[in-house]
Parts: sequence; C-alpha cells; structure tokens
Amino acid sequence: MKIDLQLSPGISLMMATLSVDGNSYPTGRIQKGLILVYEGQELCEEGVGFGVPILKRGLRTIFPGKVEILPIGGSFTHGMYARYKMNLEEKIIKSGSGIINNPSLYHGKNFLAAVIRRLPYLRRLLTNISNLLRSWLALETTYETTNFSVDISLTYSIDPETGRIDVQLDRQEYDELGITEVIVMNEQGAHYFDRYQDSDGMSAVGKEIGIWDQVGAANATFVDLEHQISFSLPQVDGANLYRGRELIGRRLAWSGFGYSFPPTLQHFRYVITVKQRS
Repeated sequence: MKIDLQLSPGISLMMATLSVDGNSYPTGRIQKGLILVYEGQELCEEGVGFGVPILKRGLRTIFPGKVEILPIGGSFTHGMYARYKMNLEEKIIKSGSGIINNPSLYHGKNFLAAVIRRLPYLRRLLTNISNLLRSWLALETTYETTNFSVDISLTYSIDPETGRIDVQLDRQEYDELGITEVIVMNEQGAHYFDRYQDSDGMSAVGKEIGIWDQVGAANATFVDLEHQISFSLPQVDGANLYRGRELIGRRLAWSGFGYSFPPTLQHFRYVITVKQRS
C-alpha cells in the first residue's frame, strides 16, 4: 500500500508499506515513516522519514521492519494510524563470510559510536578510522529479523492549511518488554536538508551540524534551499531533542531530529511544521 497526502501546493507526504526508495542503502530494510515529496521527487534519500519509532534494549537497538496503515475516520485525507512491527536489528557482515555474531564486536561498535557523538573534536578522526576499518576488513552493515518483536502504534494527524503534522505515540508498557530507551526519528535526505537553524539564533551548514547533538532551543529547523522547504520540531516535556546529519558515500545520507525519552514517560506527542519558504 502506498499513500500520498497533499500538504501544500507542490509538497506532499508519502508513506508505503514497503520500501519505495533507498534500497541501495544498508538501511533499506528499515520501514520508513512519512516521506517528503516535492513535485514528485522524494526528498528522503537514506533518511527514515518522519515519526519512526526505534527501541533500545540495553545495547541492542530494534528497528521497524513492517507497518500497517489505517485511515483516520475512514479517510486518509486528514491522516492515518500506523502500527509498526519492531523486529529488525543491525548486524555486521563480512564479505564472503556472512553475519558476525561476536558480542565484543558490537560492544566495540556501540562504544565507538557513543564517543563519536559525544566528542565533536574527535568525530572526523574517529569516523575516518571507522570507515578505513570497514573497508580493510570488508565489513558491511545489514538489518536482520531478530527474535524480539513488538508492535508500536503512532497516529499522524495532518493539517494541509498550516503544514502541521501532529504525531502521537500510543502508550505501551515498555518496562515489561525490557525497553531501556524509546527514540522517535524524524529524518529526510542529507543532500537536500543541509542547513540547520533554531530559535536561539544558531545556524549551521553541512558538517557543522554534527551527527547527534542535543538541541537546547525551544524550536529547531532543517532547511532545503534548493526546493525552499523547511521542517521544524519543538521541545517536548520529558524528552531530549537531538539534531544530526550524516553523509557518507552510499552508506548514510540523512538529516533530521530524534526525540529520546525513558520508557516510563506516560505521554508523547509533538508537531512537525513543514513550510514552503519564499
């Protein structure tokens, strides 16, 4: 199933129950959320789209592999319900040898990723080292079905007149599932959305944006100058808002935001504002 929703003249939102674009990227198996489309051109690249849940279970990260879409009030005009099946986990494969299941490798990978995110002055060096090791050891990323599976539901309510997308996550008893952190991603393509600005007056372009930096401003925005489109997100009580952009060959090409919050948070809701800039 593929749904197209008009947001404003020339701009629409698309969601499909199967990946439509980005299959050439390692993340191609991850189920995407709402994708921005400008005059028929998808702007998402490797990004997962708006309103996509991710679950952390300790060091394990669980991604959605499928989604079931239902209309609000019998019509998709004003939005949809989306039930994601969380059943994919990131794995490393070695060319010619298959999936590597050594826990030490994944501990090391997660530790390196945490250092890269938390120490901006070391990011370029450590990212280059990581890329060299991947090439030298013939390592690639894939996403495989895991033995853990749970359904997570979100509601997307869309107001074409204002360009607002209201996203609400259905409450789950995450503690009983062993969930340690919930993340809701909002990404589009890195080639397009390469400029960041926020309500505190900060502005950044390209690599200046960082790959996972906490946002302190009340509102933050990514801008696509080519198509004169922007999307903005606010702070949400009980959650931390992060911004990021990664563009690495044919492996990564995303820009956007992620909300991170503990499994004990009782209510999570936010609004994405998409604007056509003049």
